Amino acid sequence: MTSAASSKFPKSRHLLKHADFQRVYQSGRRQFTGNMTVFFLRRSGGREAIGTGNAPRVGFTVGKVLGGSVERNRIKRRMREAVRLSGQACDGPIDVVFHPRKSVANVRFAELVSEVTRALRLAAQRARTGEQK
Repeated sequence: MTSAASSKFPKSRHLLKHADFQRVYQSGRRQFTGNMTVFFLRRSGGREAIGTGNAPRVGFTVGKVLGGSVERNRIKRRMREAVRLSGQACDGPIDVVFHPRKSVANVRFAELVSEVTRALRLAAQRARTGEQK
């Protein structure tokens, strides 16, 4: 396996099922940042945690209001790479959904990585404190 292949964002770290997204939206909390809204929910040890262990799972929702499919896919690629680069910012069994604003397409990539890192740290911290309440 090459180093490029090993640095990919693994499928096991993706939120893929509609039910998982709905669970995060309905039962989770949200945090607003400058260029996105972040929804997050701490996972229980239930069925949905199988295969992921304590690793966070991440999903992206990019609506049609943000542009055509080319523009939306570009936003998703940028977000996915920003999450991959800031993967160490978040630990523990947490599901996170990023809902970017149109400004994500034009913001400098370094700023995007910084914002995603802050959002992931804050989500992990708030998910832990919310569990104790």
